[in-house]
Amino acid sequence: MTTPDNLKYTKSHEWVKTEADGTLSVGITFHAQEQLGDVVFIANPKVGRRVKQGEECGVIESVKAAADIYAPVSGEVVAANQDVADKPETVNRDPYAAWMFRIRPDNPVELGGLLDAAAYRKLAESEKR
Repeated sequence: MTTPDNLKYTKSHEWVKTEADGTLSVGITFHAQEQLGDVVFIANPKVGRRVKQGEECGVIESVKAAADIYAPVSGEVVAANQDVADKPETVNRDPYAAWMFRIRPDNPVELGGLLDAAAYRKLAESEKR
């Protein structure tokens, strides 16, 4: 399983990357896309939407299931990746390159509560058993 060390992770299987401008890119993990199977649809949150940490803000559907995407932190959605929405299969090819949306955090301290790569690996492994 691929879990880049430079990212943060949520217990609901989103990855979070801090960008140079302080915004956070969000996508789903390798483990999540592996569990979903072939992704066929992505609905990203609208730009300008304000979200609370843990709030459902998007949807991803595969041939096997549908799942909600959750906000990793509270803040404002500042970008949505239309390329991923138009070609959802890109998530299966490289989930860590296929960011779904970017958020400007209200409280950067919330980022500290996310999982590091080692903790996320343990969580994902425990779910495979």
